[in-house]
Amino acid sequence: MKEIRNFCIIAHIDHGKSTIADRLLEYTKTIQITEGQMLDDMDLEKERGITIKSHAIQMEYIHKGEKYILNLIDTPGHVDFSYEVSRSIAACEGALLIVDATQGVQAQTISNLYMALDHDLEIIPIINKIDMTSAMPDEVEDEIIELLGCKKEEIIRASGKTGEGIPEILSSVVERIKPPSGNEESPLQALIFDSVYNSFRGIIAYFKIENGSISKGDKVKFFNTGMEYTADEVGILKMDMIPKEKLSTGDVGYIISGIKESKDVKVGDTITHVNRPCKEAISGFREVKPMVFAGVYPIDPTDYENLRSSLEKLQLNDASLSFIPESSVALGFGFRCGFLGLLHMEIVQERLDREFNMDVITTVPNVSYKVIDKQKNTSEVHNPSGLPDLMMIDHIEEPYIKASIITVTDYIGPIMKLCLDKRGELLRQDFISGNRVELQFMLPLGEIVIDFYDKLKSISRGYASFDYYVEGFRPSKLAKLDILLNGEPVDALSTLTHQDNAVALGRRMCEKLKELIPRQQFDIAIQAAIGSKIVARETIKCVRKDVTAKCYGGDVTRKRKLLEKQKRGKKRMKQIGNVEVPQKAFLAVLKLD
Repeated sequence: MKEIRNFCIIAHIDHGKSTIADRLLEYTKTIQITEGQMLDDMDLEKERGITIKSHAIQMEYIHKGEKYILNLIDTPGHVDFSYEVSRSIAACEGALLIVDATQGVQAQTISNLYMALDHDLEIIPIINKIDMTSAMPDEVEDEIIELLGCKKEEIIRASGKTGEGIPEILSSVVERIKPPSGNEESPLQALIFDSVYNSFRGIIAYFKIENGSISKGDKVKFFNTGMEYTADEVGILKMDMIPKEKLSTGDVGYIISGIKESKDVKVGDTITHVNRPCKEAISGFREVKPMVFAGVYPIDPTDYENLRSSLEKLQLNDASLSFIPESSVALGFGFRCGFLGLLHMEIVQERLDREFNMDVITTVPNVSYKVIDKQKNTSEVHNPSGLPDLMMIDHIEEPYIKASIITVTDYIGPIMKLCLDKRGELLRQDFISGNRVELQFMLPLGEIVIDFYDKLKSISRGYASFDYYVEGFRPSKLAKLDILLNGEPVDALSTLTHQDNAVALGRRMCEKLKELIPRQQFDIAIQAAIGSKIVARETIKCVRKDVTAKCYGGDVTRKRKLLEKQKRGKKRMKQIGNVEVPQKAFLAVLKLD
């Protein structure tokens, strides 16, 4: 156990975590680096240049003549994947905090750092990309000292590109990070921090042993679900899985026990022995709380069961995805899914398409609201159609977030305007160093869910970094906006929005739908309504045949007779005709500006 070190890498998005991980693997001769970001094995990760999943790998390193085993977990940097980071941190004793020498400390750096400090991790600060011409290592060093309160000599200067500083990082990991504490003689306690689905071998769970040891063939049970299995294979994680006969306290490894059902493995559960179980589960692991909800429906209704099994398999690989069945009048049967953010929602959609060949329609994303009725009963609503009758509601509360935005002083004005337009209130403004400033806002989560991040990036030319956490619920004046087609409400297009924005939003939605819904043989009335009050209307004119073409003279009543006959036919058709809303109309409503 004295020779084991478990550590993860935390940083803001694009500060070079995966490149540093590659250099560490190369230096310890764990693998041959054939291309960049070896740990990012998903096609999506390579295409977008971001880490989506945490990746665990074991390295062997000789320091002062002694051999050490280093277990590294590379983590994502985007705010939407902070749950992955929290799971990795729970399985480690130390963390490498990487800061880009050209960009300095950013919002996600601070957020991930606080998460690591909550778990009492040893932090090793590293300044990366010092070989770049625009690097400012001295200024960034001052920022890190201010943030961490560490000494100047504790900060390592490195470059993931040239490999500079890599030996210092490895020796710091051995000297500064504590070995795992635990008792090998105690009953087995192992924390599951990730799981993957393999179509041949079932579900493979990744764990870290806190106490005790596990051998191949042991009878084990999962503490929270109470399910019992035989450990068919245990082993360690390098680029591939390497089977071992036994794993002891402090080891990070995997277990294959022929589990077929996804609900039997809960990330954060504890594995223990059947004949000598531990008394309690490992604590300190938080449940995931989805932020954004959207309906996901199969384009072909017969694919409903396939979509269910695809989502279950995806949930194994991505524990922060949650879903429950729901049905819609317009779209049939589907699922209401909970995501951590819009990027997470986009990635899940993309993975459903690539990995499971599922074509899906996603409805307008929204957040969960608390509805308090006249009897003071509280219920949670994720979908506008689940809202009770307005006469029964006392008030509605919406979730608020505390947002931290770090930017250069040139963009303070436009960023403040953006946040205030989104009903935000400024809490504080701190100058970090030089011309960089941190703004803290209280914002309604529903306002930032769709396009806030994109707008923030465009008005600050990519300089502003953004991070948030949920503060709680506040009473709010919310209105349910319905879209009616020929008097019939389309439940998939209804949204909950603030009363001040409802009329303008309704008008924009009607205009957009007028462009996108194809013309029919009859007039289509598109209306936006709040309760029984119509606040906006557009009409799509019908496609008409020129019935008066054969009249070329005579009395006007001949023409009028033909037009009246056509009018009656159109009216009859309107009663039996139904309007098809194309897929692109749902998507366009998401991107309303």
